[in-house]
Amino acid sequence: MADWIEPGTKAPAFTLKDDAGNKVKLADLKGKPVVLYFYPRDDTPGCTKEACNFRDQYSELEKLGVALYGVSPDDAESHTQFREKYSLPFPLLVDANHAISEKYGAWREKNMYGKKSMGIQRSTYLIDAEGKVAKVWKRVKVDGHDAKVIEAVKSLG
Repeated sequence: MADWIEPGTKAPAFTLKDDAGNKVKLADLKGKPVVLYFYPRDDTPGCTKEACNFRDQYSELEKLGVALYGVSPDDAESHTQFREKYSLPFPLLVDANHAISEKYGAWREKNMYGKKSMGIQRSTYLIDAEGKVAKVWKRVKVDGHDAKVIEAVKSLG
């Protein structure tokens, strides 16, 4: 289990497939801000609310030049159904073996009703145009999170 990636450090490189089978490579996104949000599972209440909040703010994120990606261990088929059901305008990345979630520190021990297990800790990473982590939100509370992300993107200048 990796520690959280901290602001100011170079964002860990990754290449993941999105729900449509396209390869998404962090290096190819250089020159624009990237928001990676890690979430536990498609179509669960908190994850749905978070995705829909980002959907509702997507035009604002687009105006700011942001590349937005949701990341979870779900497979492409699950991601596609989730995107279509909620009309999500951004790609969802498949991290089936949770290797990228581990690199970013989002794969953590969780304690649910006294039962410990490993899984995604809801977290978001803002990566600047140079590929450095500008801001990290750990243990994200969904309400108002989208607005905090937009404010942080605007503060990049």
